[in-house]
This record gives sequence, structure tokens and C-alpha cells, in this order.
Amino acid sequence: MTTGGLDGRRRRKCLAYIVAGVILQTLIIVLFVVFVMRIRTPKVRLASVSVETLNLNSSFKSPSFNLKVNAQVAVKNTNFGHYKFEDSTVTISYRGTEVGNTTLVKARARARSTKKFNVTVSFNSNKVSSNSHLGSDISSKNLTFSASAKLEGKVHLFKVFKKKKSAKLDCTFVVNTSTKTVNDLSCK
Repeated sequence: MTTGGLDGRRRRKCLAYIVAGVILQTLIIVLFVVFVMRIRTPKVRLASVSVETLNLNSSFKSPSFNLKVNAQVAVKNTNFGHYKFEDSTVTISYRGTEVGNTTLVKARARARSTKKFNVTVSFNSNKVSSNSHLGSDISSKNLTFSASAKLEGKVHLFKVFKKKKSAKLDCTFVVNTSTKTVNDLSCK
């Protein structure tokens, strides 16, 4: 009879170790999911912008510009899974008026990396109203533009979890018309 009592204590002790192990593993998994696998919104920025061609008409009656720029768009994914996004449109504006756009083709930014794209955008002042500040901006030799886009996509973690995330591009840059260079490129 004494061996049966020891056997029962051993079984309860073994069961207690198993339960403690399961609780510990669950705690580790929960901490891993909360701190490591937190899904963050990817960041989209203009890494660089350069002027390819620039044509100006600085006449007082009808000032205008015609520009072609090369831009490098960077999608920074800090997640532990890849970010797959659909086609998106990058819009270039001058003082709130859309003057040009280009398409970012759908792609995938790998986990914890930055995907870079080179795009060319041609834009002009055809849609800018005649009573705007365009003449004074051309004479000051600085044209300020803003670029915006919204990338719709999903973050895929371990090919199991999928979470929709929208990354937004919001940048401004100044084109110096005398040197044909881009100054003050900044993104939010």
C-alpha cells in the first residue's frame, strides 16, 4: 500500500510540472506576440529628388513651368513579415493644386528592410490659376512642391497572420530654378 501512495504523489508532482511548463510556454508566446510581433505601419518617403529637365516662362502675363524629375521612393518595413502593397498614385502639387502624378507599381517590401523605387515624374503649371503666386515664385528662383501618396497593403507574418496597413507619403521639396537642384527635401 505504501508504494501506491508514493506513486500518486509522483503523478501529482509530474502533473504539476506539466501544468507549470504549459503556463510558462503560454506566457513566453504571449510576450513574444505582444513585443516582437507587433505590426507597425510601414513608412514611405522620398529618399531623393533630382531635376532632369526644367523649362520656365517668366513673362509677367503668363508665367509657367514644365519640369521632369527623377525621384527615389523608399518603403521602409520594420515588421518581422513582408509588406505587400497594391498600385498607388504619387501626386505632385504646387500650392495645393495638382500638377502631376505617377504610378508606383505593386510590390513587396521584405521583412525588416527598405524597398526602393526610381520613378520619373513630368509636371507643368497648366492647372495653376493665373492669379496665383507663380510669377513671384519663379522670380524668386524657388518653386515649392508637395508629394503625397497612400499605399494600401497587408503585412504578412510567417505566412499565417495578415494585417491591412496603409502607409502614407507626405513630402515637400523646393526646386531652385537657377541651379536646377532640389533643396529642402523633407517628409513627415
